[in-house]
Amino acid sequence: MTTPRRRALLGALLAALFAGALLYATARETGVRCEACIDFGGSRACRAVAAADRDQAARQAAATACAVLARGVTEGFACQRTPPSTLHCDE
Repeated sequence: MTTPRRRALLGALLAALFAGALLYATARETGVRCEACIDFGGSRACRAVAAADRDQAARQAAATACAVLARGVTEGFACQRTPPSTLHCDE
């Protein structure tokens, strides 16, 4: 049988392993940071995103900016087809 102290130690160890795995996965995903500015519907929004590679970061930054600008699904798709007016990436 396990004692309460042993259970607590095992729980703390599992929590530490989970936190470590989460930090590792998060750090691995942030290889490139891109900021995209989108002009759509008479407004402009700029958003920055970090991702594993440049293409993914650029797409996500543009999509995040469009989420602010678009009103509805149809406008969202139209906005995401709009090329960014500015795009800066740090690798």
